[in-house]
Amino acid sequence: MIGVLIVSHGEIGTALLASASQILGAAPKQVATLSVWRQDDPDDLVLRARELLDSIDAGDGVLILTDIFGATPGNVVSKLLANGKVEGVSGVSLPMLLRVLTGRNGSLSGAVQRALSGGAEGLVHMNTDRCCDG
Repeated sequence: MIGVLIVSHGEIGTALLASASQILGAAPKQVATLSVWRQDDPDDLVLRARELLDSIDAGDGVLILTDIFGATPGNVVSKLLANGKVEGVSGVSLPMLLRVLTGRNGSLSGAVQRALSGGAEGLVHMNTDRCCDG
């Protein structure tokens, strides 16, 4: 099973994981979060993230989801990436996380595609894209 690490500003990742756990009916295995705060040392964050990676990787790789590309959480993630072993996707959202958590028994590259499609398909302009009139 592919591990999932969420690296985000403040408690965003923790809240997303709690919401996903509620929707799924249980806390998913091999998932961890790393909260990033303004006062955190980036080098320390990388070390903490590596420890979390080791704890959730059962040999199938880890997908890291982060909130904003180019911000501190994304910069931490960029130091952990290893093609085919540790992949990263920014723009984490609840639809993205759910899509990943419900399909982690395939390949890591497949998990990346599920994350991207979950994030994209979760974006809906409800005034014009809604399914029903009301």
